[in-house]
Amino acid sequence: MCRLLAYKGTPILLDELLYKPKNSLINQSINAKELEEPLNGDGFGIGWYTHTISPEPATFVSLNPAWSNRNLRNLAPKIQSDCFLAHVRAASVGEVSEANCHPFQFNELLMAHNGGVENFSTIKRDLRAGLTDTLYNWIKGQTDSEHLFATLVNRVCFENKSITPESVAEGFEYTFNLLKNLMVKHGIHEEAYLNMALTNGRFIVATRYVSDPKEEPLTLYHSEGSRYVVEDGVTRLEAPKDDDEAVLIASEKLTDGDYWTLIPKNHFVIVEEDLNIRIRPIKA
Repeated sequence: MCRLLAYKGTPILLDELLYKPKNSLINQSINAKELEEPLNGDGFGIGWYTHTISPEPATFVSLNPAWSNRNLRNLAPKIQSDCFLAHVRAASVGEVSEANCHPFQFNELLMAHNGGVENFSTIKRDLRAGLTDTLYNWIKGQTDSEHLFATLVNRVCFENKSITPESVAEGFEYTFNLLKNLMVKHGIHEEAYLNMALTNGRFIVATRYVSDPKEEPLTLYHSEGSRYVVEDGVTRLEAPKDDDEAVLIASEKLTDGDYWTLIPKNHFVIVEEDLNIRIRPIKA
């Protein structure tokens, strides 16, 4: 079912969150605590922003397991960013390939997904039908995740033509409603799990959502308000120094403690550019 991590705040080394915490994302790739299947070894990816160089993120994906990737282990302590998105994959829809690794990138946008759409192949053609030629040809992989991202980008960038937290939230709602309608049309009765995080390096919009209101979504937490310090595998929040501040969104708590808040069922968590956080229902 995958695991994801999104960070925005005072610039931090990727190593501080990918490796050092007791339940780091790398540890979740081999021993996830809040999934029935603990392995997420079908590839990984990270995307990070360096705004002084480009508004578009750098990305690094691999089909190898994150826990044994020598290049990631070497790079993580040497890359610093104020916003990044990371993902470890357990393949459901689509083969194990780099084209199917998250996060997916379109211009300055990054998106990662934890969840899945059952029998996706039966609605794939209909979902692609509404895309512009640009986005239709942009899709390189087979996953439900990339197709949902393309649908969202189509709505935000080519219909609304405005990339703001509110336009992205509306794009998620549009995409989820379209998906649910196609599931009904094609007789798909299994629930779709849609924990997704999107960022442009300035803000983050994430969802904790399941299509059947009787079911419980997969876990997604956020932690906010101060800077992160990791010592001996323990992540703790310290009072800000000067303008230090940070927000973290994660499929699982990185460590024990009272720093984490479970996002309510079928709600957005929206992290503004100034790091203000809003939680609101998803209208889908």
